[in-house]
Amino acid sequence: MGMDKALGDGFLTTTVDTIVNWGRANALWPMPMGLACCAIEMMAFAGPKYDAARFGSEVMRFSPRQSDVMIVAGWCTYKMSHAIRRVWDQMPDPKWCIAMGACASTGGMHRAYGVVQGVDNFLPVDVYISGCPPRPESLINAMLQIQEKIKTEHTAKLDA
Repeated sequence: MGMDKALGDGFLTTTVDTIVNWGRANALWPMPMGLACCAIEMMAFAGPKYDAARFGSEVMRFSPRQSDVMIVAGWCTYKMSHAIRRVWDQMPDPKWCIAMGACASTGGMHRAYGVVQGVDNFLPVDVYISGCPPRPESLINAMLQIQEKIKTEHTAKLDA
């Protein structure tokens, strides 16, 4: 069946932004940074019950060069923050970050000198997930928020 038969007398139009963003939104490859107890819920999200394949995220990527969404799950020490930032810098653009749980978002109950009071002190966080620990459904909601954010971005750059 040819394209002219499939479309009839009509035609199909789109923009480069729409096509590229559709592909990016439906193939989110997570870089898991499981630092504490929230990582258990992040692992549950990756299991068959929650069907992360809906986002193209069924396999966690442990190579930053193959990832585009970093999920920081749990509390972070200042010593660990340098390693996390190095991994973030190795991820190709465009990339997004999710702070999973109260500790990753604000330091949580860990008000100690060695604990970073939120990973947004050294990473650009796109979505914050509340809870201690948050349920896998909350991570699904965060992935949906990232998808919506991607769909509205302008990816095509025109040289003037």
